[in-house]
Amino acid sequence: MKIVILDGYTLNPGDLSWEPIQQLGELTVYDRTPPEQVVQRAADAEILLTNKALVSRSAIQQLPRLRYIGVLATGYNIVDTEAARERGIPVTNVPTYATQSVAQAVFAHLLNLTHHTAEHAQGVRAGRWSACPDFCYWDWPLVDLAGWTMGIIGFGRIGQAVARIAQAFQMQVLAYDTNTEVKNSLPTGVQWAELDELFGRSDVVSLHCPLTPQNERLVNARRLALMKPTALLINTSRGGLIDEAALAEALNRGQIAGAGLDVLSVEPPPADHPLLSARNCYITPHQAWATKAARQHLLQAAADNIRAFLAGQPRNVVNM
Repeated sequence: MKIVILDGYTLNPGDLSWEPIQQLGELTVYDRTPPEQVVQRAADAEILLTNKALVSRSAIQQLPRLRYIGVLATGYNIVDTEAARERGIPVTNVPTYATQSVAQAVFAHLLNLTHHTAEHAQGVRAGRWSACPDFCYWDWPLVDLAGWTMGIIGFGRIGQAVARIAQAFQMQVLAYDTNTEVKNSLPTGVQWAELDELFGRSDVVSLHCPLTPQNERLVNARRLALMKPTALLINTSRGGLIDEAALAEALNRGQIAGAGLDVLSVEPPPADHPLLSARNCYITPHQAWATKAARQHLLQAAADNIRAFLAGQPRNVVNM
């Protein structure tokens, strides 16, 4: 069984073992694959794994040996799932590998925005404290999260994990999800809110939903105008959920207080991306998912998906 991984580096830059997948066939791993080399590198593959390398309809049509496509992530928009379905090729994803890692990253951003820990530490290193006439100083208002309201958009596994952490900080939690059945099974202390209400009442809005044609630019100028001027926006989900030009304008005008983003609509972003220079906007390079524990879980889950397919009982199939 010929197995090809098109872009293995971000999953495993060298600190993990490919053995769980190597056990299942003849494995070839490419660190990165540009679009024009996908067909060439996957030519003999029966099993093709990808994280962000695009597997288009054209590519699928040119790969007659291909039997299975595995996405090394939860989101699978980089594969033409319909073209694969027409060929009888299952496309699988890994839906649950980084729940705790992403929830943790939400609060890394939130605590940074409310305490500016790194910047204060840099000031101390630069001699600010040594030269200070007082025993302490702070350059930004420091915020106590207790009593704040967190609005969570997308109340799946990650959204629920974020809610539990928020409640541990004694925050109030509002939730919204397109699956209205969630409304009838909310955990104790979590209150349902429709989108506009959530934006208006929250002190911090955190996004945890997949990107779909229906929710693209969910956070737009109109909804940003609903937010409190002291409110914060956190996005560890998908960059396309936000109208980024509108967010940059809202930040620069002081319409909202700040943003913590782990994702952008184009990754890597162009050097002139408006959010790179926006006021009180902190951007991390799409690494909320990437703790070693989460990556190990992802690698093993991808191997388990292949093993289930080979046993005739495919799991986590997104296109059949």
